[in-house]
Formats: sequence, C-alpha cells, structure tokens
Amino acid sequence: MPINQQEVNQVGHLELLARQVVEGFITGLHKSPFHGFSVEFAEHRLYNTGESTRHIDWKLYGRSDKLFVKRYEEETNLRCQIIVDNSSSMHFPRKEQLGKGTYNKITFAVHAAASLMQLLKMQRDAVGLSIFSDTLETNTPARSSTMHQKLLLMKLEEAMAQPDDVSKGTAAADALHRIAESIHRRSLVVIFSDMMEGGPIDDLFSGLQHLKYNKHEVVLFHVVDKKLELDFDFQNRPYRFVDVETGETVKVHANSVREFYLEKIKEYRNKLMLKCAQYRIDFVEADIHEGFNQVLQSYLIKRQKMV
Repeated sequence: MPINQQEVNQVGHLELLARQVVEGFITGLHKSPFHGFSVEFAEHRLYNTGESTRHIDWKLYGRSDKLFVKRYEEETNLRCQIIVDNSSSMHFPRKEQLGKGTYNKITFAVHAAASLMQLLKMQRDAVGLSIFSDTLETNTPARSSTMHQKLLLMKLEEAMAQPDDVSKGTAAADALHRIAESIHRRSLVVIFSDMMEGGPIDDLFSGLQHLKYNKHEVVLFHVVDKKLELDFDFQNRPYRFVDVETGETVKVHANSVREFYLEKIKEYRNKLMLKCAQYRIDFVEADIHEGFNQVLQSYLIKRQKMV
C-alpha cells in the first residue's frame, strides 16, 4: 500500500504505520487458521438457543443468515494495559547499525504496541500505557477515547526517539509492582520487554506474580534480536562488547565466549519460561526480525480464550 504523505501529516507517522500493519494482518487472516474470525466482534455475539430474542440484530441476520445478539459496552469491552520496557538494553542494536526497514528492540516494541492499540481501537476496547526503565516513566489508566489514544502514541514516539547515548538501567520488578497496584479492574496486561533486569531475578518474577495475584491475564512478549542475543551469531574475530546500561566494556574473541554465553542465555531463558508457565503467564518470544503478525496473532488467541 503506497503511503499518502498528507495522511501521514494528518494522523501521525506511527498511527499510519500501525493502521497499515493491522490492515495487512486482517487481510492475512482469511488465509490463516483464523479464517472467519471477525476483529469487529465487540458489538455482537452469537445467539444462544433459549435466551431472549429481544436484542437480536435482525438486519445482520438478513445479511448473514445467522443470529447475532447486540452486545453493549459494559458487557463486552476489554481493558488492556500495554507495558513497554524503555531501558537502554531495548535500544539494541544502535540506530546507526540498522539497515533500511530493520528494527532495534525498542522500535519493534513501539510499532507492535501501536499496532495492538489500533486493533484494540477497532474492537472498541480501552487501553492504557505504561513505560518503564530505571523509573516508571509513564503510567496511564485504560481509556477508549481517540484523544487518549493519540496521547499514548505520542508517548510511544518519545520512547522510540530516545538518543542512543542516553543510559538507562532496568527496574522492571519495581515498575511491575507499581503498575499492578494502579490497575483497579481486571485487565489484559501485555508486556514488551527483553527482561534484562538489573536486580535479582527473583524480584523480577515477583513483579510478574503480583499481576497474576491481582487476577489480570498477562502476555509477555520477550523482545529479542534472536540472531545476536540468542544464537550469538558473530563472526570468528575479536569484538569489543559494551553493556549499554552500565557502560562496562570487555574485549574478547567471539569464539572464546560463545559456548559459555549460549549456555547462560539458554539457562536464563528456560527459567523465565518455566516461571511464566508456573504463574500461567503467556510467554511469546518476539524476534525483531519476524514482523508483527506474531504479536497480533498471539493477542487474538488470548482474546478468544477470554471471551
């Protein structure tokens, strides 16, 4: 689809891209296992035999030959809190290392979050946004108004535009505890993070557990550059590796640390997946090179289970 510059100026770059991602995704649903699934189900549900016919939509019956009951906002609307990690580790790879059409982790997370917001908007659902690094930078309640969505898009744009030389640590555990306390109604909580917590890992898990204790449904999108961070796909030569959150550097030959690194990252990833399974949190590995359908499809699967 060609990009209309006038439309970009009117609705904003991020919003337009999110629309295009969702439109492409919906088109693809007709060729997927979700064939027949409607993303505009917020106003109707299938009629159940024996219930009152008072709210049947007869006009829709005339078009579809199926009985649907009108559903009302207080009955159906989902409340979703989107949480985005904006620590320095999420700004890997650096912007100057990115090729055309490629993403670093924060750019992927922001575009995925914006696309999910667009899908939630189409379903007339309320959405809130939390952004954290070493502090809780943004924490808004869930609302469904157009102005609120524009505010959230602006906050996402700001996170994506953060300069690479800004150093921010990760305090995910503290942020998750504070966010859990601020959500007063049962919600779907969607987290975009590489989960590289600066503190003890058990503290991180306690933050996730707090969300489940408060009866929220939680989906964790583990945002990673699979090629570099999980597979350690570096050439057989010396490198200078830099911790983007602390500035600590180490000069090593890639082959000399590959085996040890792969063992440790696998150990950490398995522990994270095990804890998520224990707390009944949906764990989805979101590779920044694999596009946004992996996010939107996982959301639809979760949404279907919640209806």
